[in-house]
Amino acid sequence: MNFTDPEQKLTVDLRLYAIVDPETAGGHALPDLARLVAAGGATLVQLRDKVHDAREMIALARAIKAALPPQVPLIINDRVDVAREAGADGVHLGQEDMSVAAAREMLGPAPFIGLSIKTVEQARAAALGVLDYVGIGGVFATTSKDNTSAPIGPAGLARIVRVFRERIGNFPTCGIAGITAANAEQVIAAGAGGVSVISALSRAPDPAAAARELRAIVDKALAKYAPTPPAVGAAGHAMGNA
Repeated sequence: MNFTDPEQKLTVDLRLYAIVDPETAGGHALPDLARLVAAGGATLVQLRDKVHDAREMIALARAIKAALPPQVPLIINDRVDVAREAGADGVHLGQEDMSVAAAREMLGPAPFIGLSIKTVEQARAAALGVLDYVGIGGVFATTSKDNTSAPIGPAGLARIVRVFRERIGNFPTCGIAGITAANAEQVIAAGAGGVSVISALSRAPDPAAAARELRAIVDKALAKYAPTPPAVGAAGHAMGNA
């Protein structure tokens, strides 16, 4: 996929959103790690890189993209310029990064744009007409990212998911931070459509097996906790007969 062909845009699938980071790679080369987690069932891969310069990041992003199967998009954290030059499939922005409107103007209609959301207020202000998905959290405590905010927990995640459902229905959301096989079901039960994971994959003895386990947990939880659509037709029929 490339940015110049909107017809090739893939559908965003947040079930298992793997983040690869040179500072949290578990001894793996990042292209190899990306290939392994994708083989285990990761549906989206993000490169988060705070140590390399732009030229090095572009080369690394291209190598990761080449290692991924075509159905698994590559997202770049923060750096819209790197995403564009590397031919990545999108960018993920924080609240202090470039605005989503400016990113969309730079990237055009095809690439995915995601946004980190930490509060109900941010959820209410998010430009949903420009975004493709949001990552909500941190849900749990994590050591893989500097985070001075207290974890919001599954209850806080549920409150923020509820804002998006009230605004636009089933908008794509995933939980971020501190997510493992032990707590992933709680994230889905709170209403998220997927989990974003770093250490539970990269620091596992077998990242592909760890991804396979997490994907199975998420898929099972999604089947269990999927929201039931309201019976609109039945209600309308009843009202019509009233």
